[in-house]
Amino acid sequence: MDQKHFARQLRRNMTDAEKLLWRHLRGHRLAGQKFRRQQPLGGYVVDFVHFGARLIVEADGGQHNASAGDVQRDQWLRRQGFRVLRFWNNEILLNTEEVLAVIFEAVGGSSVSSPSPPAPLPRRGEG
Repeated sequence: MDQKHFARQLRRNMTDAEKLLWRHLRGHRLAGQKFRRQQPLGGYVVDFVHFGARLIVEADGGQHNASAGDVQRDQWLRRQGFRVLRFWNNEILLNTEEVLAVIFEAVGGSSVSSPSPPAPLPRRGEG
């Protein structure tokens, strides 16, 4: 399967943690910052990426515990100029605000202020 199709499949089958994080990152909801999800980069597909800040955010489940493949992948991504943040799925689900604060700071936000809350979605027919 090529990377585009694999990325589409990952987008359709996101974990609960990825869905929650995406709800806060999509549509410039985190202080106006632009993130992409399930983005092919080189030979890999990253969970979330902010190209302007050269930041990758990964939501990891148990399959990533002590993964040699992840170490190699992270090294390649760093050589391309990206910073990689990894969070365990349970960390995202149970400590969402803290995870968002770390991401916010990593994209250049102030550590003094907190991330902006997600904007409410418009109702159908209202914009």
